[in-house]
Amino acid sequence: MSAIPSDKGVNKAKGVATLIARHEEAILAEWIREMTGTVRRSDLIKESELRAQCAQFIRLLQEGLESGDISFQSANWDKTREMLAEVSRLRALQGFTPAETAAFVFSVKRPLLTQIRGENNNDAGLLADQMLIADELLDTMGLYTTEVYQKSREEVIRRQQEELLELSTPVVKLWDGVLALPIIGTLDSARTQVVMESLLQAIVQTNSRVAIIDITGVPTVDTVVAQHLLKTVTAARLMGADCIISGVRPQIAQTIVHLGINLLDVTTKSNLAAAFAVALQRLGLTLVRDMQKS
Repeated sequence: MSAIPSDKGVNKAKGVATLIARHEEAILAEWIREMTGTVRRSDLIKESELRAQCAQFIRLLQEGLESGDISFQSANWDKTREMLAEVSRLRALQGFTPAETAAFVFSVKRPLLTQIRGENNNDAGLLADQMLIADELLDTMGLYTTEVYQKSREEVIRRQQEELLELSTPVVKLWDGVLALPIIGTLDSARTQVVMESLLQAIVQTNSRVAIIDITGVPTVDTVVAQHLLKTVTAARLMGADCIISGVRPQIAQTIVHLGINLLDVTTKSNLAAAFAVALQRLGLTLVRDMQKS
């Protein structure tokens, strides 16, 4: 906002603040009245909540301009930045688009500039200065809401991805001392870390001695996937639990052989039932059929 000299900018900013204070109700009423459906989004936000946000923003805008400081990044605008950041985060969660979020700020331009124009018809210089201050300041605020919105959406997506990873790797207790970890989908480095953490935590909590890693739902096994499996097996062994890999289909077995992957020291079974039987044997347990019920 260097278009206005700093000494004059302070007085011009305070002049806009005085104007807002004098016409606050009119600006608020026209702002809300002129909001289109994409800004109001009555399906996502209550009318009372939107009105409260608008009223708060106008008051903070007036307070910031009253300081004479027109640099939005300065300490005089801390409260306004906090308010806009909260509004942007809420809109990111409520389902607003980035454009709709920025429009919350941009849509107040017309009501505010209309009041500035009405008060300065006889002073073209003052009119131009005050309109420039309001226009550039609101542009900066609108861009700020978009930045915060984008960061909030990225955080939501990251958190959802982490939750999906956790949900896609459940550790199931099959028997006292026997855990099963069914894996569905492709194993990558990030998911392997979640798998490993979930399995090791369950081993500690249940004091289990055998863990079955079932890869029936893994579409393909290549060198990278095999390495991730071996890392998980090694980590479980360090915690005192023996590992069995189940769900090794003929196609996967052939792939492992062709790739030269060494799984000789890892017990593998074609299905979960066979792996469970081996796990019980390692615990010294035997299942006996009740002949009276058969």
